Amino acid sequence: MIDFHVHVTPPEISAHWQKYAAKEPYFALLSSAPYNRFASAEDIIAALDESGFSQAVMFGFAFRDWGLCRLVNDYVIEKVRQFPGRLVGFISVSPNAAGMEQEIDRCHRAGLKGIGELYPDGQGFTIDNENETRALTGVCRERNMPLIVHTNEPVGHSYAGKNDIGLKKIERFIENSPGLRIVLAHWGGGLLFYEAMPELRKKFRDVYYDTAATPFLYDANIYRAALALGLGEKIIFGSDFPLLSPSRYLPPLENLPDNERNLILEGNARRLLS
Repeated sequence: MIDFHVHVTPPEISAHWQKYAAKEPYFALLSSAPYNRFASAEDIIAALDESGFSQAVMFGFAFRDWGLCRLVNDYVIEKVRQFPGRLVGFISVSPNAAGMEQEIDRCHRAGLKGIGELYPDGQGFTIDNENETRALTGVCRERNMPLIVHTNEPVGHSYAGKNDIGLKKIERFIENSPGLRIVLAHWGGGLLFYEAMPELRKKFRDVYYDTAATPFLYDANIYRAALALGLGEKIIFGSDFPLLSPSRYLPPLENLPDNERNLILEGNARRLLS
């Protein structure tokens, strides 16, 4: 089993997070939330072992500051090498920062496999403005690297990190990025249900949805609803650890047909990472 959505924080940052939060408002918002926790690579390995998972895709926080992005990328590179076969690393980037392409190239050559998780609101870029995303999406396509984007549902209860980036803006981003394999976190904020529309099913052929934070957001029947729409090959398990343990998600998945459960827990992730 593979957990495709895991956050890691270098101990240097977690030990002094207030110092970094003073210059990063979005990091401050999430870090000061009462349910926030920080996790090291070793914490991730322990959670995988406890939950029976073999592998995790991990990424550091996507800061606005380019130096902090490099710091977390260095940590991810180090820990991927320390735990080969257990940890897969994604790259933290600030899409409009000078040197973005060089940093992606450096990290890709070091073995990292994708980009994310991006926070359009927190990082201050306009996701549906092609001029602001073209360079990033072009680099991802050239290297066949998947990209994880934070999304959230436009209705319901409020929580730290919930923003007003509408589903229409995410749709435009997808339109502007043909051929790019995009993973929309947190079930795409509900955008997956619009794949019942034939024109969106065609437009979203390279779009995937992860399950991060499901117990806090949706009834467990969301898995069967997604399968009923024929999206079994587009749902990817993600826990949002350390917010939640991977084991919290397993009971409703055990009630799914074997082939569908295996796609969600492993097959779809392997296809994206191959």
